[in-house]
Amino acid sequence: MSEPTPGVAAAVEGELRLLDPLVRASSELLAQVLHPDFHEVDTTGRHRDRDTVITSLITGTAARPGQLTASRMRGVQLADGLVHVTFDTEAKGMRAHRSSLWRLTAAGWLLYYHQATPFVTGPETDSP
Repeated sequence: MSEPTPGVAAAVEGELRLLDPLVRASSELLAQVLHPDFHEVDTTGRHRDRDTVITSLITGTAARPGQLTASRMRGVQLADGLVHVTFDTEAKGMRAHRSSLWRLTAAGWLLYYHQATPFVTGPETDSP
């Protein structure tokens, strides 16, 4: 297996940083990772913009699943300045498939879009 591109490595590092509870509790640290036009679709299907996400995380109004554990993280360089990262998370028995787009900006690699889809594993489900 070849080494990841610098963009993929930066995006994966950014995803891992976003799993850190200290980052998730700091508007300054979140602002360093989230693109100004960031938006997401969360595990409930709600569409949220950057300001809403930052406010809900730092005020404690966001769902608090506990420590998120990531697995099967991988990234693909889609184009110059664009990386797609996929991974799964688990916290307190809740699992989600996650998909993110990272864009290269003058400030570095920033998370532009994120989507989380809950899932269960079992004999009738497929895991990618």
